[in-house]
Amino acid sequence: MTALAWLIPCALALGALGLLAFMWCLRTGQYDDLEGAAWRALDDGDGKPAPTEKNQ
Repeated sequence: MTALAWLIPCALALGALGLLAFMWCLRTGQYDDLEGAAWRALDDGDGKPAPTEKNQ
């Protein structure tokens, strides 16, 4: 029973820490450019600009 007295508050604290980290990521704009990361993964680095909707 003593172990539960330590484990439950630790689990709640870690969950709250994860929620705060997620909220911080949302607030600082970490998830704003989801398609840019996909294009950077496909870029082979040959110096040509990545294709956009305007130059396709």
